[in-house]
Amino acid sequence: MNLPKIPLGTNVVGVGIDQIEVSRIRDSLEKHGDHFLNKIFSENEQSYCQNKADSAPCLAARFAAKEAISKALGTGFGPEFGWLDSEIIHRDSGEPILQLNEKAQRLLESKGAKRPLVSLTHLDSVASAIVILISE
Repeated sequence: MNLPKIPLGTNVVGVGIDQIEVSRIRDSLEKHGDHFLNKIFSENEQSYCQNKADSAPCLAARFAAKEAISKALGTGFGPEFGWLDSEIIHRDSGEPILQLNEKAQRLLESKGAKRPLVSLTHLDSVASAIVILISE
C-alpha cells in the first residue's frame, strides 16, 4: 500500500484518525472492569471520565485518540508504542492535550515531529479522534 506523501514545506508530519462505537467500550467495561481500564487508560484519564454522568463516551473518545496517535506514528500498538504511552490531559480552558511519556516522545521526535495535536468528539453512540503530528 502506498501512502500519500505529505507535501514539502508543510509542518504536518503525520495524521491519524479513529472512530469507535461507545457500546464496544461499555461492553469491555462490563466484561473486564478494572483490568480493561488499567490496561488502556491512565489513572488521570480514568478519574476524569468517571466523574462524568456516563463515563463510556468519554473513555471511548480517549480510546480513539490512542488509536489515532498509533496510526499517526505509523506503529500501531506493540513494542514501540503501547496503550499507556499516551494520555489525554486538559488545559484549564478544557482543551484536550495529548501527553506522551518519554518513550513515546522519543518515537515522535524520531518521526520528525515535535508535538501532537488532538481533537476529540463523541455522541451517545460513537466517539472519534484525530491526531496531527507537527514539526513546528
